[in-house]
Amino acid sequence: MPARRSGALAAILAPLVLLLLAVALWRALAPGTGPQERPAATGSAARALAALEVREEASSAGYQRTRFGESWVDVDGNGCRTRDDVLQRDLVDVRLADDGCTVLSGTLVDPYSGEEIAFRRGERTSAEVQVDHVVALADAWRTGAQKLSAQERVAFANDPLELLAVDGSLNQSKGDDDAAQWLPPVGECEYVARQVAVKSAWGLWVTPAERDAMADVLAGCPGQELPAS
Repeated sequence: MPARRSGALAAILAPLVLLLLAVALWRALAPGTGPQERPAATGSAARALAALEVREEASSAGYQRTRFGESWVDVDGNGCRTRDDVLQRDLVDVRLADDGCTVLSGTLVDPYSGEEIAFRRGERTSAEVQVDHVVALADAWRTGAQKLSAQERVAFANDPLELLAVDGSLNQSKGDDDAAQWLPPVGECEYVARQVAVKSAWGLWVTPAERDAMADVLAGCPGQELPAS
């Protein structure tokens, strides 16, 4: 290329390159156009999360379901097992057996899917609605429940704050995962707030990944409050 044409082309391109660089720099520095920080969460759930101890999980060694007592004992002395207490609380149009405790049928508006589930007690149908330990017992064991007394662990496993009637298949998919590993398809704000409430009430800690996942959820739930029960 002749020197004169090359010089002319450079004279045209140089201002264009400088203009593009200036636009890129302005976009990076202008308010609202650069990388956005995660908004600070507000509400009592966020404050309680900030107060929780953060540390790596302990070993699962020694965990067994029986460490938390027999399933669904009558801890409040009302004559009904905990599972039926929770079903009576969370279902509508409940029909009870003659004992006044056993839930035979009802309808659940599932907090994990938003779907209505018709519950009917029976060998093949009871598992369609399950009672979830919101903080899975194995997760609780790994984050401080090992230090609870045997009596305290039974109370923990039957605490109404820790329990929700939910879709059985979703409960099975959750397993013993924490919030960094599993969140419900809907209602994640209320779910995380309840996990925080349980861990706060029972002196359990959160892992760094769990804390970050919870904070991410609560950042999208302005003013999210802790559940009372």
